Amino acid sequence: MRDDRPTGERHVPVLRDRCVALLAPAVLAAEAAGRRAVVVDATLGMGGHSESMLERFPDAHLIGIDRDPEALDLAGRRLARFKDRTDLVHAVYDELPDVLTDLGVDGIDGILFDLGVSSLQLDERDRGFAYSYDAPLDMRMDTTTGITAAEVVNTYAEADLLRIIRAWGEEKFAGRIASAIVSARADRSFRTTAELVEVIRGVVPAAAARTGGHPAKRTFQALRIEVNEELSVLERAVPASIDALLLGGRIVAMSYHSLEDRIVKSAFAAGTKSSAPVGFPVELEEHKAYLRSLTRGTEAPTADEIEENPRAASAKLRAVERIKAGPVDRKNR
Repeated sequence: MRDDRPTGERHVPVLRDRCVALLAPAVLAAEAAGRRAVVVDATLGMGGHSESMLERFPDAHLIGIDRDPEALDLAGRRLARFKDRTDLVHAVYDELPDVLTDLGVDGIDGILFDLGVSSLQLDERDRGFAYSYDAPLDMRMDTTTGITAAEVVNTYAEADLLRIIRAWGEEKFAGRIASAIVSARADRSFRTTAELVEVIRGVVPAAAARTGGHPAKRTFQALRIEVNEELSVLERAVPASIDALLLGGRIVAMSYHSLEDRIVKSAFAAGTKSSAPVGFPVELEEHKAYLRSLTRGTEAPTADEIEENPRAASAKLRAVERIKAGPVDRKNR
């Protein structure tokens, strides 16, 4: 079932005003220096955050990146009035260096990551991301390439299914679920989300489902991460975005589960502390911190924001500013 409402009605950007406010000083500093600011929406989606940035920063240029061709099309329509100040690119966000090179951009002033699965992908039932609807078992963010979730559950060895469900889904019943999948597929290959949900329900204790949410939630998360290589992409993307920042540039990242947040936290923490050896008498220039944290730990949506957009409930926001120019030395960090 497709949702044909305008994107502005379908999509409520998470922590929109806070994200824009955190990026604003970098944009204003660029303008004060006499140049046009460049901001990147690394997870364009339906363009809600981008629209707010373009409205708030009338002289800035925005680069929007998304791997989902449908998202690019919808966002392109939403942002049509800003077409002279936008470049919308079909890419994965760890390809940021190539995107900037292709556009002739030497550095950026701000970048936003709104991680995880998008509202578009959850709402389009035929994409297979939601365990609540019966749909083809796909889960690809870019439906033009890559393996599907059906290929994963039908072809992966039991040990590999166990590994990804336990690691990516943080599912304590991963062993039972992997074994049940392998047993069920011996009779018939999985084709739809409902078939997979039925098997999972059969092995997850009812008591666990009552306290931990839908019994398939964590397995679906694990499969989605595996299909789209989300964590390995993020591990490459965060350092790449730091390297792309100009002095005074800022990164805002919103994550929705602990695995994403751990990657963001680690990369940010490495840049906000000195790498000088303990007891070293002088802090050399290459040991100095190159980032400054803009948030104390993580920030969360307000109760009003969660009421307006329940999907915001698990969001964790972190932000940093580039305070040291030049190449980043990560060898000792």
